[in-house]
Amino acid sequence: MTRIDKAFSALSDRMQHLSAPGRPATSPESVASLLAKVDAATRRYQPGAMR
Repeated sequence: MTRIDKAFSALSDRMQHLSAPGRPATSPESVASLLAKVDAATRRYQPGAMR
């Protein structure tokens, strides 16, 4: 095993023992809210406009 292999193996072992970060609990958005966001984005979109 090369030095890089050993370092990678050690890092992989450490990562397996870490717990995954938890995502904060959020309430799901309503379908109407999501549709409103899509509608607003669609109205803002201008084909060919440079940003």
